[in-house]
Formats: sequence, structure tokens, C-alpha cells
Amino acid sequence: MATDAAVKTSNAGKLYLVASPIGNLQDISLRALEVLRQVDLVACEDTRHSLKLLNHYEISKPTLSLHDHNERQRTEGLLEKLNGGKNIAILSDAGTPLISDPGYIFVRAAVAAGIPVEAIPGPCALVQALVLGGLPVSPFTFMGFLPPKSAARRRHFESLKEVGHTLVFYESCHRIQKFLQEAFDTLGDRPVVLAREMTKKFEEIFRGPLSRAIQPDCLRSWKGEFVVLIGAAG
Repeated sequence: MATDAAVKTSNAGKLYLVASPIGNLQDISLRALEVLRQVDLVACEDTRHSLKLLNHYEISKPTLSLHDHNERQRTEGLLEKLNGGKNIAILSDAGTPLISDPGYIFVRAAVAAGIPVEAIPGPCALVQALVLGGLPVSPFTFMGFLPPKSAARRRHFESLKEVGHTLVFYESCHRIQKFLQEAFDTLGDRPVVLAREMTKKFEEIFRGPLSRAIQPDCLRSWKGEFVVLIGAAG
């Protein structure tokens, strides 16, 4: 016998989670392009950013913003579209949806409603940095973005002092130098990898001790978003 959810969603559309390039527009799969051409609506973290990708591949689809500040409000209306038979893709600005990006609230609601959900694999900044970094990759702990306030970040670092494997973080250019100084002050002089502009023309990877990373001349530029890998103690 079919479940209630299966009966309820028998005519429903499908929700696709489409990984997008983290820099180089050629880093998108043929399957992802096919899905973007077939769906009825693309829910974008930033419609202006996603339109650059869609226009590059001559894909013309209705778009709707879906970001941290409106996801709760958007979810009910998007579920109605899915239940009405529309297919929707979630597209982050860069990388895999939900990984420190919007989409979790919507996906959770879709799963609870019995809507089919399919993930289209592709680029992910944390994985790219791990394979480039030269630090142990298994196991690792991904922390995403730490809180913006210094005291809260220091508490997080304190809680991670005894973790015996590679730590992975995302950080913005506006906080990266404070982040590194607080990591050095709390965790000590551990090996660190800083990755910025990955897959782009000016990709830059720093590998060395935290004591060197905190120096202002460590990198050619402190612009962009960073993936930070910090090695285990000892």
C-alpha cells in the first residue's frame, strides 16, 4: 500500500540541489546543465550572480531569490509550486547548496512533505581545499563560518583544542586576519592552509605555520572568501 506521503505527492514535481562552479564557469557537469534547462524555476542565493552562469550557458529560466533572510518566508510558496507539479532547482552562488549556504529549511520541509529531492553533485570549496592542502584529509571536522564576534570565535577554538584531526573553516576577507590571530592565540602554532580564489586565474594556496599566516604579507591579496585548514595539535 502506498504511504500517505506518496499519495499526497504522486503528481508533485521534484526539487533538485544543483552544485555550481566555485570560480571557473567550466566546472559544471553536463547533468547539472541538463537539469537547469529542464526545471521550471531556479531558486538562487543571489539571482544576479546565478544569471551570469545561466546566461553563459544560454539557459533562460525564471529565477527567485532564496537566501538566509527570506528562506523561511519563501518555503511555503515554493512547496505549493512543487505540489502543483513544478520542478525547482536550488542554485548557490558557488559550490554545493546547503554547505554553509541556504537551502536546508526548504529541503527539510520538502522531505517532510514527501517531495522527491535529488542532489546533482559537483564542486565544493571545502573538498577542493582539502585535496589541495597537504594536510590529513581523513578524518576532518568542518565548522563552516564561525560566529562574527571575537569572543564567540575564541570559545569555539577553545572547544576544538583537543580535536586530533584537520579542522576546516570558511572565513570572509573582512575577518580572516582576526580569525588567524585568534586561532594562533588559542590553538598555538599549528600547520595551516589558506585557500582563496580556487579554480580562478589568481588561485592562491598558502601552506605553513600559523605564526607565518598571521603576518600581513603572507598572501598576495586578502580579498575573497577563504577556506582555512588547521592541522591537529602536535
